[in-house]
Amino acid sequence: MAARTLARFMERDLGQPVVVVNRAGAGGEVGWGELARAKPDGYTIGFTNTPNIITVPIERQARFRFEDFSPIANIVDDPGGFWVLADSPVASLAALIEEAKRRPGELAYGTTGVGSDDHLAMLALERLTGAKFLHVPFGGSSQVRTSLLSKQLALAVVNMGEGMADWRQGLIRPLGSMAVRRWEGAPDVPTFRELGFDVVEGSMRGVGAPAGMPRPILDRLALSVRRTIENPEFKAAAAQQMLPLRYLGPDDYRAALLALKTQYEQLWAAHPWREQ
Repeated sequence: MAARTLARFMERDLGQPVVVVNRAGAGGEVGWGELARAKPDGYTIGFTNTPNIITVPIERQARFRFEDFSPIANIVDDPGGFWVLADSPVASLAALIEEAKRRPGELAYGTTGVGSDDHLAMLALERLTGAKFLHVPFGGSSQVRTSLLSKQLALAVVNMGEGMADWRQGLIRPLGSMAVRRWEGAPDVPTFRELGFDVVEGSMRGVGAPAGMPRPILDRLALSVRRTIENPEFKAAAAQQMLPLRYLGPDDYRAALLALKTQYEQLWAAHPWREQ
């Protein structure tokens, strides 16, 4: 949804059609594998998201490596969130953890898959607290939310932007967000750190190109993204879609991704999440 919204505005700025082509599968590996093999001429770019674009090559022999890409710009930084039903007896994050300690491995939580930011966030919380939950991976956040609403899950671990619509309808409520600081889209929701649990996790979403793209082309595409994010009409559309915006240019975006790469490589060496 974010990619299609972005494409409409980039078309105006570039004076060229921007066609969104879906290449789903293998946690993003199919699409990113195609992007890695494309010509770095500026005519093929890809929508990227963390942690998958970093973690997939760490987990397995993938069709791409991080070094196969030229980061263009980051657009969204959506913090993770813990969500329960509106009428859930669980009143707080601390209460949830205490309940999990009383019934280890019984409280089921849904995520968007093994190795997703949602899954890694819960593993971090389990290591921090000693609590143990039951992981139920799904193919997308909508499936997680549907399972929570049908009471198949005690907890949905999805990004804040992904849970906002159901919250506004009074169907679910957040126990906390995993942002560094409170998100202006949900200023009343405390961060995990504020609640005494040092867990920061989320999903950065942006655009990238095949490695080797000439810098003038890279800069022109980054400028188009920046102009789009600064456009009041786009900002209104992003707010309607509950997208927490955070622009990073090519150099800052690369630096942020490299920092995450180091972080996840160290995490995999100590706690390989595929085994959990």
